[in-house]
Amino acid sequence: MLKFFGAGKADHPMADLKEARKLLDELAPNDAFKALDELSDWHDSVRSAEGFKPEYRAQLTQLIDEAAQLHVRKLSRDYLASPSLSKFQESRLWSAIHAYYKQAALSYAACIDLYATGAKGADSLKNALPLLTVRALRALAAQMKWQTLRYGPFEDSLWGVVAKIYALAETKKYARTKVSVYPAIPGESSAEQEFLRAVMLAASSPDGLLPLEIEIAERLIAHFSASFTLVLAQQPDIAYWIDLATSMPPLRLARPPQHAPTLRFFAAGKASEELEQLIKTVKATGAVPSSVGLGGTYEPKVILDVLDHLYLYWSTKPPERKHPRHNVKTRLAVTHGFEGVMGVLDPSSTLNFDDAAESWIVDNVSAGGFGVTIPQVKGDWLKIGTLLGLQPEGGQNWVIGIVRRLNRDSAQKASIGVQTIARAAAPVKLRLQSGSMGLSTDAETGILLDPAAAVGAPEARLVLKAGAMVEGQNLQYEDKGATFLLLPAGTQDKGVDYELVRFRQMKRDTGE
Repeated sequence: MLKFFGAGKADHPMADLKEARKLLDELAPNDAFKALDELSDWHDSVRSAEGFKPEYRAQLTQLIDEAAQLHVRKLSRDYLASPSLSKFQESRLWSAIHAYYKQAALSYAACIDLYATGAKGADSLKNALPLLTVRALRALAAQMKWQTLRYGPFEDSLWGVVAKIYALAETKKYARTKVSVYPAIPGESSAEQEFLRAVMLAASSPDGLLPLEIEIAERLIAHFSASFTLVLAQQPDIAYWIDLATSMPPLRLARPPQHAPTLRFFAAGKASEELEQLIKTVKATGAVPSSVGLGGTYEPKVILDVLDHLYLYWSTKPPERKHPRHNVKTRLAVTHGFEGVMGVLDPSSTLNFDDAAESWIVDNVSAGGFGVTIPQVKGDWLKIGTLLGLQPEGGQNWVIGIVRRLNRDSAQKASIGVQTIARAAAPVKLRLQSGSMGLSTDAETGILLDPAAAVGAPEARLVLKAGAMVEGQNLQYEDKGATFLLLPAGTQDKGVDYELVRFRQMKRDTGE
């Protein structure tokens, strides 16, 4: 049963189809915010209006949704195009898009609910059910995706609605019926494909991806959705499962769940081979085939990073932790960003650490990093890829780490995974050197990782301020009277304000 919705007002402005089309045509064409806000209101209004026959209510819902597609795509592009939106801009865009998908999902679910509960006249919806279901599942999945783009908080109850709507499609035997989803937009889909798109994104560990990477991952999942596998019984090559009788999100098959007819098991299936071939193509050509619609043009490295991430999690044996975790409860003093880390490492820094530091609670620790609970997130700096300086309670040295996973449990509280990249670090004064220009007189401060082992070693890793490296130039630093030449050997990681670079290291002769 899908009974969630009640009745509302009568005498509706859209009671006449011609007038309804006119109202939708008059939406502000150049103001996507205003148009989407009005369309959200129309969904709510039509859904709660009394007196509409089920077939007409469904027709209006589809017309409103079709009118919204141009505007929601425009705002989505604006959101994803800039990684450094102000908090106001980000919140305004996110709220408008998420609110629209919420209203659209409620409206489609209400139409399906009429049929499922045997409402008067709802038999007229039978032929429209495949399309209504596809759009309902897509709107619900979009809601969850936009919550993922903020790393939560998540409404797990949405999984219960997804499960009930999809279960109805299976029961009525139209889960695999293909439909053209939107006019003038090529491509067909089915309830089963939409369901698989939602569960595969959830199973692909999106909490370890940046927002733009999540968008690319979702589009790749849509491209491969026809090749995914969905079965009723557990099989050796199936890695994930979901219970259609609950509101739980998909789970990894760590151990067999108790048998129930509502269990569904899913995996990438043939898509794993297709994904592997796509990775080879992108590496060979530096481009994605035109048949793969990513909604934009991206650097090959960005696409390959997402492809490699998906390949890892679509494996029949998803990745396991490299290091065992140990549960602990202790506090960390934390600073963030290149300047913040440099501030606690450099005694000459003007940064007031007492004002810049935060205190976090460690939940678990391993050789590779920390699992951390943040009781109160301050500001909007916390993102995947953020550089951190962490000092365990009672310790003296600063551990250097990078945020790899992020889940917001609420607006104030978050859980993150931190990868440790160095157990110690020290500031070093660096000078640029090139064959034609000689040694620069300008000094740049960098962060030498694990200095006790790095000084004089064949290789060294440094964290540099973003943009400090100049192509074709080397770096030089001094330590205890010795001079060391650093030859770039590759960028290992980068964030908004830093680059983690690996160098080959040579000690200069005293006479030079």
